Amino acid sequence: MNLLNRITIDPEICHGKPCIRGMRWPIELVIDMLGSGMDMGDILSDHPELEKEDILACLQYAKLSLSGKNIQKVA
Repeated sequence: MNLLNRITIDPEICHGKPCIRGMRWPIELVIDMLGSGMDMGDILSDHPELEKEDILACLQYAKLSLSGKNIQKVA
């Protein structure tokens, strides 16, 4: 399964920022939570609407963005 399929960009949601599965969950928010010291388990228990694969998709998207690689079409 391609984790990047979980990342969506819609101009009507969060001003077109990359989000998780069309929800109002910008990936930058998940990255911020991880950066502040929360681990995946903390995030998932606090936000049951998220799945482990969502967090992994955020990390993969961030990695590709930072590497300068072209990110193929996201849903």
